[in-house]
Amino acid sequence: MESLASPATDQAPADPAATDDALATQPIGYWSGLAHAAVTRHLRDAMARIDVTQPQYWVLNCVNGGPAAPGREEVVGRLTPLADGPHEIARVVDQLLHRGWLRADDARLLHLTDEGEAARLRLRALVTDLRAEVHEGISDEEYVAALKVLRRMVANVDGGPS
Repeated sequence: MESLASPATDQAPADPAATDDALATQPIGYWSGLAHAAVTRHLRDAMARIDVTQPQYWVLNCVNGGPAAPGREEVVGRLTPLADGPHEIARVVDQLLHRGWLRADDARLLHLTDEGEAARLRLRALVTDLRAEVHEGISDEEYVAALKVLRRMVANVDGGPS
């Protein structure tokens, strides 16, 4: 029986110095992991310089982002899949309440305070600038093509729609 893999698409060991001609043989897990780590580190380092964390930014956006104020459980449920652990988002909500960037009403729904909205807007500007750095030299078309490829790979292994 003939192998489905050709020499051009055989898996090669991860090589950060791989030439363009060898990129088709490079492992996606290595490169997507490297990109994730580098971009996340860059973003979190920039946020740390202004005493904010990425999960805090997520919570501020989540509380701001809907037609109705969310409760704590809704915010935790939405953001925990992105977090570094199962308790991180609940802790972040507590941090932001303590910092005065969030407040809870009588129904225990979360709202941004004026300080919280000002922080969210500052962070949005920072993230916009960081995105421009990360995307330098990459057209929107190239970016969309890369995301479509990644989305298809996820669908290929998870069995979902592509």
